[in-house]
Amino acid sequence: MSIFNFNEINNYKTSYRSYDEMKINNQFINEKNIEINLSDEYDIFLSHSYEDREIIPQLKQILQDMGYRVYVDWIDDKLLSRENITKDTAKVLQTRMNQSKSLFFATSKNSPNSKWMPWELGYFDALKNKRVAILPIQKEENGFNNNFIGQEYLGLYYYVTLDTADKSLLGQVFGMEKNAFSDFVKRLQKQTTLYINKNLDSFIHFKEWLDGEEPLNEEQKIVMNFNMIKESLNE
Repeated sequence: MSIFNFNEINNYKTSYRSYDEMKINNQFINEKNIEINLSDEYDIFLSHSYEDREIIPQLKQILQDMGYRVYVDWIDDKLLSRENITKDTAKVLQTRMNQSKSLFFATSKNSPNSKWMPWELGYFDALKNKRVAILPIQKEENGFNNNFIGQEYLGLYYYVTLDTADKSLLGQVFGMEKNAFSDFVKRLQKQTTLYINKNLDSFIHFKEWLDGEEPLNEEQKIVMNFNMIKESLNE
C-alpha cells in the first residue's frame, strides 16, 4: 500500500487546465449562472485546498483513469473562485455533494488554511449513506507515510491508498480453475486501484467500501472467507 505522493501526482499527464491558467484566460463563470444537471452522479467529491490547485487536475485525472467519476468544483462547474465564500457557491457545492457517493479530503500542509474544506467535510459527513476518507498528499516536509494517522478530527476517518488490484482477491475467486486464476492475478497485478484503510493491516477495496463494507485485517478476512465456504457447501 502507498499513499499519494506530491511529485508523482505533479508528473502525471492530464488534459485539464490549471486553475491559474483558467483564471488568466477568464474561463470562469459566475456561480449564479451555473446550470446543474440533477441526474449527474459522482463516485468521489474531491475536497481540496486552493493552495494545492497546481496538482488537483492531475489528481482528478489519476482517479478518473482508474474508472471513477470525480468532481472538482472549479473544473466541472468552473466556479468563479475558491477564494470567495458566497451562498450561491455553497448551494452548488451542496448539490454536488448530494450527487456524490464519497468525499476524499485531500490533506496537505495547506489544508488548515482552506476556507471550504472543513465546511465540506462537515456537510458531507452529515449526509446519510455517504462515505468520507482522508487522502494524504505526501511531501518530504509533512512526514506522511503509509501508516497514516490523521491529527485531531482527521483521525476519525479511514484513509486512501494505492495498490495493485490483486489485494482484493480474497472471497472472490474460490470457484476459479487454477490456470484461469493465475491469469486473473497477472492482469490484476498490472492495475492500480484504490483501497480504504483503517491501518496498514486492515483495508478494503474502494468499491466494496462504497457498498457499505468496512476494512478487515487478515484474521477477519480468513474467518469471513471460511464462513463463505461453509455457506456455499450448505447450499
